[in-house]
Amino acid sequence: MSWDGFVGRERELAMLRDELGAVGRPRGPRGKALMMRGRRRVGKSRLVTEFIQRCSIPAMYFQAYRNMPARDQLAALVQAIAESSLPGAAYVSPEATPSSLTGAFRMVAGALPRDTPSIVVLDEVPWLLEAIRGGAGQLQQMWDHELERLPVLLILMGSDVAMMRELTAYDQPFHGRAREIVISALTPGDIAAWTGTRGIDAFDAYLLTGGQPLVASEWGTGMTPQEFVETSLARPASALVSEGIRVLDGEFPPESSARTVLTAMGGRGERSFAKIQRSVGESMAVGSLRNALDLLTMKQVVTWEDPYSARLALRDRRWRIADPALRFWLALVEPSLGDIDRGRHDLAVRRFNDGYAQWRGRAIEPVVREALALLLPNATWPEAHYVGGWWPRNNIPEIDLVAGDAQPAHRLSLVGTIKWRSTPLRMDEYDSLAESAPIIPGFRGDTSLVGVCPGGAGDAPFSQVWNADDLLAAYGQR
Repeated sequence: MSWDGFVGRERELAMLRDELGAVGRPRGPRGKALMMRGRRRVGKSRLVTEFIQRCSIPAMYFQAYRNMPARDQLAALVQAIAESSLPGAAYVSPEATPSSLTGAFRMVAGALPRDTPSIVVLDEVPWLLEAIRGGAGQLQQMWDHELERLPVLLILMGSDVAMMRELTAYDQPFHGRAREIVISALTPGDIAAWTGTRGIDAFDAYLLTGGQPLVASEWGTGMTPQEFVETSLARPASALVSEGIRVLDGEFPPESSARTVLTAMGGRGERSFAKIQRSVGESMAVGSLRNALDLLTMKQVVTWEDPYSARLALRDRRWRIADPALRFWLALVEPSLGDIDRGRHDLAVRRFNDGYAQWRGRAIEPVVREALALLLPNATWPEAHYVGGWWPRNNIPEIDLVAGDAQPAHRLSLVGTIKWRSTPLRMDEYDSLAESAPIIPGFRGDTSLVGVCPGGAGDAPFSQVWNADDLLAAYGQR
């Protein structure tokens, strides 16, 4: 932690340090380029700002603006050069407006030091390039001919994941010139450290904040999850209330098909294509629904999962909200926005109290599987490389955990149940799992039966039971 409660991101900071350490080496290009992408509001800008402050070397930071005309974008870029700590910044006139991106980057190159490392950041670079005709090609030419020959770390950032991927695609000018870094939401371990929570409360904090730094920053010292929700819902401008709408409005207009699909899914767990189709109603054709799901998947807002076993079952695919910042917001904040705006946050709190336990029981499942995927394989199950769940067409029964050696599995290592509560697992729950597990394709007599429960194992003879602190250990937190 270094300033204003900055938490986590040690892996990402280490990657940035490694790239900066390679800048200026005598062999090969002196400059290095990074392409940093991640969902909106996950803390990319803050991470890079923290990195620059820790490095204490000359740097420039430019923030592009959506739908801003090219001339204004270029003027803002020149202003950023003039206000930077680059050694040549004093010689750049803020009033000078180049006629092209090439001209602007020549000004950047002129301000850079020649013999010592520096950092140049272009934030939301897709918005800059889409405003300037041929911008990607100009960027590539300036990198190849000038910037790459200088000891500079160029960091290109963007929140539109699909557009950032396109910038480095095979047929794009910048292909092969930048290392890609993906910035995800903060982990449950990061959130536990930030909020000072442990055990089941730490995972509640993760589910409520979605791993968003701005939302987590409003978690007061000593707050319980209930207190955080009540305090946040009482303020329309709180990050918990306002960030979801900002994320959606930044990418999906209210009238778009993708927005309609997200509202229909509502963050309430997995859904089949048929159920999503029924939710959106007859106003959306099947082809439009498929296109919307493809777009949302490409942007990493939703994801799909197939039942995991020794047999592929593509027709039993399920969809769910993948963006952790939107799971809770769509399910239990968006329906209350009207009440919050008119000062009836008590109704929003009541809706939360009535629906959270059921929502959490489903929402925690992919989080548990992600944590177990970090803990497995281990000495007990050395072949457990894949972790998923299993369900038949009619969802009876649903098996929360299935781990195996391949996709599809040649051998299943374990099957398990998730009961997210403070009381221990019961014998009848073990019996139910033992009765259902043999239905899973690939289940064998030596396949282990396991459980996940914050309350522990009780008297049930599971091979292993992980509690909430065990799962936090996957992120280096206890």
